[in-house]
Amino acid sequence: MFQVGPYIINSQVILAPMAGITDRPFRQLCRRMGAGLAVSEMVISDVSFWKTHKSAFRLDHQGETSPRSVQIAGSDPDMMAYAAKMNVERGAQIIDINMGCPAKKVCNRAAGSALMREPELVKQILEAVVSAVDVPVTLKMRTGWSSELKNGIEIAQMAQATGIQALAVHGRTRADAYRGQAEYETLARIREVIDIPLFANGDIDSPNKAADVLKQTGADAVMIGRAAQGQPWLFREIDHFLKTGTYAVPPETQEVHDIMLEHLQALHAFYGEVLGVRIARKHIGWYLNVQQTGSEFRKFFNSIDTAEQQVNELVLFLASTNSAAA
Repeated sequence: MFQVGPYIINSQVILAPMAGITDRPFRQLCRRMGAGLAVSEMVISDVSFWKTHKSAFRLDHQGETSPRSVQIAGSDPDMMAYAAKMNVERGAQIIDINMGCPAKKVCNRAAGSALMREPELVKQILEAVVSAVDVPVTLKMRTGWSSELKNGIEIAQMAQATGIQALAVHGRTRADAYRGQAEYETLARIREVIDIPLFANGDIDSPNKAADVLKQTGADAVMIGRAAQGQPWLFREIDHFLKTGTYAVPPETQEVHDIMLEHLQALHAFYGEVLGVRIARKHIGWYLNVQQTGSEFRKFFNSIDTAEQQVNELVLFLASTNSAAA
Protein backbone atom coordinates (compact mmCIF):
# COMPACT_ATOMS: atom_id res chain seq x y z
CA MET A 1 0.00 0.00 0.00
CA PHE A 2 1.23 3.50 -0.81
CA GLN A 3 -0.21 6.96 -1.28
CA VAL A 4 -0.28 9.48 -4.12
CA GLY A 5 -1.56 12.77 -2.79
CA PRO A 6 -4.83 11.98 -1.00
CA TYR A 7 -5.25 8.63 -2.75
CA ILE A 8 -4.37 5.42 -0.95
CA ILE A 9 -3.42 2.70 -3.46
CA ASN A 10 -3.97 -0.81 -2.11
CA SER A 11 -2.20 -2.73 -4.86
CA GLN A 12 1.51 -2.57 -5.68
CA VAL A 13 0.81 -3.22 -9.35
CA ILE A 14 0.13 -0.37 -11.78
CA LEU A 15 -0.88 -0.36 -15.44
CA ALA A 16 1.65 1.64 -17.46
CA PRO A 17 0.41 4.21 -19.98
CA MET A 18 0.70 2.84 -23.52
CA ALA A 19 -0.38 4.83 -26.57
CA GLY A 20 -3.07 3.06 -28.53
CA ILE A 21 -3.50 0.42 -25.84
CA THR A 22 -4.47 1.76 -22.42
CA ASP A 23 -7.82 3.12 -23.52
CA ARG A 24 -10.79 3.31 -21.16
CA PRO A 25 -12.04 -0.27 -21.74
CA PHE A 26 -8.58 -1.73 -21.09
CA ARG A 27 -7.97 0.49 -18.05
CA GLN A 28 -11.28 -0.50 -16.50
CA LEU A 29 -10.60 -4.17 -17.15
CA CYS A 30 -7.12 -4.00 -15.61
CA ARG A 31 -8.45 -2.22 -12.53
CA ARG A 32 -10.99 -4.99 -12.02
CA MET A 33 -8.18 -7.51 -12.47
CA GLY A 34 -6.13 -6.03 -9.63
CA ALA A 35 -4.27 -2.96 -10.90
CA GLY A 36 -4.13 -0.36 -8.14
CA LEU A 37 -3.81 2.45 -10.66
CA ALA A 38 -4.25 2.62 -14.43
CA VAL A 39 -2.65 5.51 -16.31
CA SER A 40 -4.27 6.71 -19.52
CA GLU A 41 -2.60 6.69 -22.90
CA MET A 42 -0.88 10.02 -23.44
CA VAL A 43 -2.89 13.08 -24.44
CA ILE A 44 -1.10 15.69 -26.53
CA SER A 45 -0.76 19.00 -24.67
CA ASP A 46 -1.76 21.11 -27.68
CA VAL A 47 -5.50 21.44 -27.03
CA SER A 48 -6.11 22.52 -30.63
CA PHE A 49 -5.81 18.82 -31.50
CA TRP A 50 -8.41 17.75 -28.92
CA LYS A 51 -11.22 18.04 -31.44
CA THR A 52 -10.04 14.92 -33.25
CA HIS A 53 -11.79 11.58 -32.75
CA LYS A 54 -8.59 10.09 -31.30
CA SER A 55 -8.35 12.77 -28.61
CA ALA A 56 -12.06 12.53 -27.82
CA PHE A 57 -11.64 8.88 -26.91
CA ARG A 58 -8.47 9.53 -24.93
CA LEU A 59 -10.19 12.28 -22.93
CA ASP A 60 -13.17 10.09 -21.99
CA HIS A 61 -13.06 8.86 -18.38
CA GLN A 62 -16.74 8.23 -17.71
CA GLY A 63 -17.36 5.49 -15.18
CA GLU A 64 -13.69 4.95 -14.34
CA THR A 65 -12.70 3.96 -10.84
CA SER A 66 -10.97 6.63 -8.76
CA PRO A 67 -8.24 7.78 -8.88
CA ARG A 68 -8.23 8.63 -12.59
CA SER A 69 -4.70 9.28 -13.83
CA VAL A 70 -4.24 11.07 -17.17
CA GLN A 71 -0.89 11.38 -18.93
CA ILE A 72 -0.03 14.51 -20.90
CA ALA A 73 2.82 14.92 -23.39
CA GLY A 74 4.50 18.00 -24.76
CA SER A 75 7.49 20.31 -24.48
CA ASP A 76 6.03 23.77 -23.89
CA PRO A 77 5.60 24.58 -20.16
CA ASP A 78 2.61 26.90 -20.62
CA MET A 79 0.89 24.48 -22.98
CA MET A 80 1.49 21.58 -20.60
CA ALA A 81 0.11 23.60 -17.69
CA TYR A 82 -3.03 24.49 -19.64
CA ALA A 83 -3.50 20.90 -20.77
CA ALA A 84 -3.24 19.76 -17.16
CA LYS A 85 -5.96 22.23 -16.13
CA MET A 86 -8.24 21.16 -18.95
CA ASN A 87 -7.82 17.48 -18.09
CA VAL A 88 -8.64 18.12 -14.45
CA GLU A 89 -11.82 19.89 -15.58
CA ARG A 90 -12.65 16.76 -17.60
CA GLY A 91 -12.26 14.43 -14.61
CA ALA A 92 -8.54 13.73 -14.16
CA GLN A 93 -7.63 13.24 -10.50
CA ILE A 94 -3.91 12.71 -11.12
CA ILE A 95 -1.87 14.31 -13.90
CA ASP A 96 1.07 12.26 -15.19
CA ILE A 97 3.81 13.87 -17.28
CA ASN A 98 5.26 11.81 -20.12
CA MET A 99 9.03 11.88 -20.14
CA GLY A 100 9.49 8.23 -20.98
CA CYS A 101 8.09 7.61 -24.45
CA PRO A 102 10.93 6.69 -26.87
CA ALA A 103 8.84 6.95 -30.06
CA LYS A 104 10.50 9.04 -32.77
CA LYS A 105 7.34 10.98 -33.57
CA VAL A 106 7.22 12.09 -29.93
CA CYS A 107 10.94 12.68 -29.44
CA ASN A 108 11.19 14.60 -32.70
CA ARG A 109 8.90 17.18 -31.10
CA ALA A 110 11.30 17.42 -28.13
CA ALA A 111 8.72 15.65 -25.96
CA GLY A 112 8.66 12.29 -24.20
CA SER A 113 12.11 10.94 -23.28
CA ALA A 114 13.76 13.60 -25.48
CA LEU A 115 13.16 16.02 -22.61
CA MET A 116 15.86 14.25 -20.60
CA ARG A 117 18.43 16.02 -22.77
CA GLU A 118 17.19 19.37 -21.45
CA PRO A 119 17.04 19.40 -17.63
CA GLU A 120 16.29 23.11 -17.44
CA LEU A 121 13.25 22.70 -19.68
CA VAL A 122 12.18 19.71 -17.59
CA LYS A 123 12.28 21.89 -14.49
CA GLN A 124 10.18 24.57 -16.16
CA ILE A 125 7.58 22.01 -17.26
CA LEU A 126 7.37 20.37 -13.85
CA GLU A 127 7.02 23.69 -12.05
CA ALA A 128 4.40 24.94 -14.51
CA VAL A 129 2.22 21.83 -14.30
CA VAL A 130 2.48 21.42 -10.52
CA SER A 131 1.51 25.06 -9.94
CA ALA A 132 -1.35 24.89 -12.46
CA VAL A 133 -3.47 22.20 -10.77
CA ASP A 134 -4.64 21.22 -7.31
CA VAL A 135 -4.37 17.47 -7.97
CA PRO A 136 -1.25 15.31 -7.57
CA VAL A 137 1.23 15.43 -10.46
CA THR A 138 3.36 12.37 -11.23
CA LEU A 139 6.17 11.80 -13.70
CA LYS A 140 7.14 8.86 -15.90
CA MET A 141 10.67 8.85 -17.24
CA ARG A 142 13.64 6.69 -18.23
CA THR A 143 17.08 6.35 -16.70
CA GLY A 144 18.43 8.87 -19.20
CA TRP A 145 18.74 9.76 -22.88
CA SER A 146 21.62 7.36 -23.55
CA SER A 147 24.36 5.48 -21.75
CA GLU A 148 26.48 8.63 -22.09
CA LEU A 149 23.70 10.81 -20.66
CA LYS A 150 22.18 8.79 -17.85
CA ASN A 151 20.80 11.58 -15.69
CA GLY A 152 17.80 9.84 -14.12
CA ILE A 153 19.06 10.42 -10.57
CA GLU A 154 19.38 14.17 -11.08
CA ILE A 155 15.97 14.40 -12.77
CA ALA A 156 14.40 12.39 -9.95
CA GLN A 157 15.77 14.79 -7.34
CA MET A 158 14.54 17.72 -9.39
CA ALA A 159 11.09 16.13 -9.70
CA GLN A 160 10.72 15.73 -5.95
CA ALA A 161 11.96 19.28 -5.32
CA THR A 162 9.39 20.76 -7.71
CA GLY A 163 6.46 18.95 -6.09
CA ILE A 164 6.05 15.77 -8.14
CA GLN A 165 4.24 13.30 -5.88
CA ALA A 166 5.22 9.96 -7.47
CA LEU A 167 7.82 8.86 -9.98
CA ALA A 168 7.74 5.94 -12.46
CA VAL A 169 11.05 4.95 -14.01
CA HIS A 170 11.58 2.59 -16.93
CA GLY A 171 14.91 0.81 -16.53
CA ARG A 172 16.23 1.77 -19.96
CA THR A 173 17.52 4.91 -21.65
CA ARG A 174 15.76 6.43 -24.63
CA ALA A 175 18.52 5.07 -26.88
CA ASP A 176 17.75 1.56 -25.64
CA ALA A 177 14.06 1.88 -26.65
CA TYR A 178 12.82 -1.62 -25.66
CA ARG A 179 15.97 -3.52 -26.63
CA GLY A 180 18.03 -5.61 -24.26
CA GLN A 181 17.17 -6.12 -20.64
CA ALA A 182 15.96 -3.43 -18.27
CA GLU A 183 18.43 -2.50 -15.55
CA TYR A 184 17.28 -1.70 -12.05
CA GLU A 185 20.51 -0.45 -10.46
CA THR A 186 19.70 3.13 -11.40
CA LEU A 187 16.24 2.75 -9.87
CA ALA A 188 17.81 1.56 -6.62
CA ARG A 189 20.04 4.65 -6.60
CA ILE A 190 17.03 6.86 -7.30
CA ARG A 191 15.26 5.26 -4.35
CA GLU A 192 18.12 6.41 -2.12
CA VAL A 193 17.70 10.09 -3.04
CA ILE A 194 13.91 10.55 -3.09
CA ASP A 195 11.14 10.01 -0.54
CA ILE A 196 8.13 10.11 -2.88
CA PRO A 197 6.62 6.83 -4.16
CA LEU A 198 8.74 5.13 -6.82
CA PHE A 199 7.33 2.77 -9.46
CA ALA A 200 9.68 0.33 -11.18
CA ASN A 201 8.95 -0.30 -14.85
CA GLY A 202 10.48 -2.53 -17.53
CA ASP A 203 10.42 -6.28 -18.25
CA ILE A 204 8.22 -7.18 -15.27
CA ASP A 205 6.11 -10.10 -16.46
CA SER A 206 5.52 -12.46 -13.52
CA PRO A 207 4.88 -12.49 -9.76
CA ASN A 208 8.44 -13.66 -9.07
CA LYS A 209 9.97 -10.95 -11.25
CA ALA A 210 7.80 -8.30 -9.59
CA ALA A 211 8.90 -9.36 -6.11
CA ASP A 212 12.53 -9.51 -7.19
CA VAL A 213 12.43 -6.04 -8.75
CA LEU A 214 10.81 -4.55 -5.65
CA LYS A 215 13.54 -6.12 -3.54
CA GLN A 216 16.32 -4.90 -5.86
CA THR A 217 15.06 -1.34 -6.17
CA GLY A 218 13.17 -0.61 -2.96
CA ALA A 219 10.36 0.71 -5.14
CA ASP A 220 6.84 1.09 -3.76
CA ALA A 221 5.19 -0.61 -6.73
CA VAL A 222 5.82 -2.18 -10.11
CA MET A 223 4.41 -0.80 -13.33
CA ILE A 224 3.32 -3.33 -15.94
CA GLY A 225 3.09 -2.48 -19.63
CA ARG A 226 3.52 -4.90 -22.52
CA ALA A 227 3.24 -8.00 -20.31
CA ALA A 228 -0.41 -7.15 -19.58
CA GLN A 229 -1.42 -7.32 -23.23
CA GLY A 230 -3.59 -10.39 -23.61
CA GLN A 231 -3.39 -11.33 -19.94
CA PRO A 232 -4.87 -8.62 -17.71
CA TRP A 233 -5.22 -11.17 -14.89
CA LEU A 234 -1.45 -10.75 -14.44
CA PHE A 235 -2.25 -7.83 -12.11
CA ARG A 236 -4.28 -10.10 -9.86
CA GLU A 237 -1.60 -12.77 -9.84
CA ILE A 238 1.19 -10.33 -8.97
CA ASP A 239 -0.90 -8.51 -6.36
CA HIS A 240 -1.81 -11.82 -4.70
CA PHE A 241 1.83 -12.98 -4.62
CA LEU A 242 3.12 -9.70 -3.19
CA LYS A 243 0.50 -9.72 -0.44
CA THR A 244 0.60 -13.40 0.51
CA GLY A 245 3.82 -14.90 -0.82
CA THR A 246 1.75 -17.60 -2.50
CA TYR A 247 0.70 -18.07 -6.11
CA ALA A 248 -2.86 -17.28 -7.12
CA VAL A 249 -4.82 -19.98 -8.88
CA PRO A 250 -4.50 -19.26 -12.62
CA PRO A 251 -7.73 -18.23 -14.33
CA GLU A 252 -9.77 -21.15 -15.58
CA THR A 253 -10.40 -21.41 -19.29
CA GLN A 254 -13.99 -20.25 -18.92
CA GLU A 255 -12.94 -17.09 -17.09
CA VAL A 256 -10.35 -16.29 -19.76
CA HIS A 257 -13.00 -16.74 -22.44
CA ASP A 258 -15.46 -14.55 -20.51
CA ILE A 259 -12.82 -11.81 -20.19
CA MET A 260 -12.05 -11.93 -23.91
CA LEU A 261 -15.70 -11.64 -24.87
CA GLU A 262 -16.38 -8.89 -22.34
CA HIS A 263 -13.36 -6.93 -23.57
CA LEU A 264 -14.44 -7.30 -27.20
CA GLN A 265 -17.94 -6.03 -26.49
CA ALA A 266 -16.58 -3.15 -24.38
CA LEU A 267 -14.40 -2.02 -27.29
CA HIS A 268 -17.39 -2.08 -29.64
CA ALA A 269 -19.50 -0.11 -27.17
CA PHE A 270 -16.80 2.48 -26.56
CA TYR A 271 -15.52 3.09 -30.09
CA GLY A 272 -18.55 2.21 -32.17
CA GLU A 273 -18.80 -0.22 -35.08
CA VAL A 274 -16.03 0.81 -37.47
CA LEU A 275 -13.24 1.82 -35.09
CA GLY A 276 -14.21 -0.75 -32.47
CA VAL A 277 -13.86 -3.61 -34.95
CA ARG A 278 -10.43 -2.42 -36.01
CA ILE A 279 -9.06 -1.86 -32.51
CA ALA A 280 -10.49 -5.17 -31.29
CA ARG A 281 -8.26 -7.07 -33.73
CA LYS A 282 -5.05 -6.28 -31.86
CA HIS A 283 -6.49 -6.91 -28.40
CA ILE A 284 -8.05 -10.25 -29.29
CA GLY A 285 -4.85 -11.12 -31.15
CA TRP A 286 -2.85 -10.61 -27.95
CA TYR A 287 -5.15 -12.94 -26.02
CA LEU A 288 -4.73 -15.58 -28.70
CA ASN A 289 -0.95 -15.13 -28.73
CA VAL A 290 -0.70 -15.50 -24.96
CA GLN A 291 -2.89 -18.60 -24.99
CA GLN A 292 -0.80 -19.98 -27.87
CA THR A 293 -3.89 -21.17 -29.66
CA GLY A 294 -5.79 -20.06 -32.68
CA SER A 295 -3.17 -18.59 -35.01
CA GLU A 296 -5.40 -19.53 -37.95
CA PHE A 297 -8.44 -18.09 -36.20
CA ARG A 298 -6.56 -14.86 -35.57
CA LYS A 299 -5.98 -14.41 -39.30
CA PHE A 300 -9.68 -15.03 -39.94
CA PHE A 301 -10.74 -12.73 -37.10
CA ASN A 302 -8.65 -9.91 -38.55
CA SER A 303 -10.61 -10.14 -41.80
CA ILE A 304 -14.00 -9.62 -40.14
CA ASP A 305 -15.44 -6.15 -40.61
CA THR A 306 -18.60 -6.11 -38.46
CA ALA A 307 -18.97 -6.07 -34.68
CA GLU A 308 -21.73 -8.67 -34.71
CA GLN A 309 -19.67 -11.15 -36.71
CA GLN A 310 -16.62 -10.60 -34.50
CA VAL A 311 -18.68 -11.51 -31.44
CA ASN A 312 -20.37 -14.47 -33.08
CA GLU A 313 -17.17 -15.94 -34.50
CA LEU A 314 -15.29 -15.49 -31.24
CA VAL A 315 -18.09 -17.24 -29.34
CA LEU A 316 -17.98 -20.14 -31.79
CA PHE A 317 -14.19 -20.38 -31.63
CA LEU A 318 -14.10 -20.33 -27.83
CA ALA A 319 -16.85 -22.97 -27.71
CA SER A 320 -14.82 -25.18 -30.02
CA THR A 321 -11.71 -24.84 -27.84
CA ASN A 322 -13.80 -25.75 -24.79
CA SER A 323 -15.05 -28.85 -26.57
CA ALA A 324 -11.55 -29.83 -27.66
CA ALA A 325 -10.29 -29.50 -24.08
CA ALA A 326 -13.13 -31.57 -22.64
